[in-house]
Amino acid sequence: MEEREIYYQSRGQIIAMSTPHVMGILNVTPDSFYDGGKHVDPEAIKAKIATMIDEGANSIDIGGMSTRPGGSKVSVEEEWSRVEQPLKAAIDLGAIVSIDTMKAEIARRALDLGVHLVNDISAGTSDDQMYEIVAHYNCIYIAMHMQGNPQTMQLNPQYQSVTLDVLNYFARRLNVMRQSGVNQVVLDPGFGFGKSLQHNYELFNGLSSFGIFDCPIMLGVSRKSMIYTLNDGTPDEALPGSLGLALLGLESGARMLRVHDVKETVQIVKVFNQLKSNLS
Repeated sequence: MEEREIYYQSRGQIIAMSTPHVMGILNVTPDSFYDGGKHVDPEAIKAKIATMIDEGANSIDIGGMSTRPGGSKVSVEEEWSRVEQPLKAAIDLGAIVSIDTMKAEIARRALDLGVHLVNDISAGTSDDQMYEIVAHYNCIYIAMHMQGNPQTMQLNPQYQSVTLDVLNYFARRLNVMRQSGVNQVVLDPGFGFGKSLQHNYELFNGLSSFGIFDCPIMLGVSRKSMIYTLNDGTPDEALPGSLGLALLGLESGARMLRVHDVKETVQIVKVFNQLKSNLS
């Protein structure tokens, strides 16, 4: 069956959501699981953003609070102090920009600067003002599934059926989003967020089921523990597995890839597109 084309718009920018989209990660935090503390100097941050754009990133996702298991909470003002200048730099460089936050006030300030997407790991459950802000600006909203919160989510995650439970969660959240005027939604199943190793791979095998919602699906598995724990490794050793899951995810219907390694992932996307073109 031919795939339906999906276009979203935000801040005067039309974004194709039915073709593979590579989102480069920029964490301006001291404690993120892979790149914590790497991006502090303003000039280095600007250079990193420019490099990801040159490598083919379709958007840049900027976050100021680590959401790794056990990550520390930060205040609105501390989070904003971390992200304000990087957001401005990315906008000045002409990037499509996403703010990675659970806080409605951070989202509002970022949208006032001109960002295009809000990436919320809590899908609006952490801040009851989030949907109002997103609807007001009519921006693109990425809603992720998470069981628990970053401080507790990996202690003892439990599911009846992880794929069905996450599908039911999104069915409920999408109903609330639509009623709140949030219409341009991307769904992220939330790999590594309140899920065991077995849960992650069971969920990945059910990825194609998320097509039922007719929303773009984002895949966020880059350098995560579901990859490197298989060989008792580290995030630094997880690039090959990340690229393998990216290609498999595209084949299963994911259309946004949130990644640390833009250049390598763009090559994977080109391979996928070439394979698809030969089948048409």
